Amino acid sequence: MNRRSILGLSAVAAGLVLLSNSVVAQQKSLKDQLAGSWTLVSTEVTQTDGKKRQDFGANPRGILILDAGGRYALVQGRADRPKFKTSGNARLDTPAAEFGEAARAFAANFGTWSIDEANKTLIRRYEAALVPNAEGSETKVSVSLSGDDLKLTGADGAGQRTEAVYRRAK
Repeated sequence: MNRRSILGLSAVAAGLVLLSNSVVAQQKSLKDQLAGSWTLVSTEVTQTDGKKRQDFGANPRGILILDAGGRYALVQGRADRPKFKTSGNARLDTPAAEFGEAARAFAANFGTWSIDEANKTLIRRYEAALVPNAEGSETKVSVSLSGDDLKLTGADGAGQRTEAVYRRAK
């Protein structure tokens, strides 16, 4: 073989390796693609009257952790929550009204998660939550994944639509 043929075959082989890696990546299940840590970019609630609100402000902070074993944790809150007037970090020493206002601008829950691959739906089962009424319940949200961006869209029983956007944590 001459040098030109060897270089041509090397280029073809490299192309096949890249193509096969791309095909393998595309064949990953949605669950495999979602497993990991995600940072909150934005949340928006569309109320039944069509009005929109951002429960956690324009620059929310939060994380969604979906582990490969089917456990999850979600924490999110407003970046501009006021500090407690009481000194220190003792939540039990903070007056209930002040603590309640801080909790209104915060959400936290954990439990188990699974995926309905056919419908591209994320199902979360709450084991514990900041709002105790949510414990034992299940939520289903539509999943849209584009590169490192994840959009979760769902509706609650009252007809409100929520959209949360996350970015894969680096």
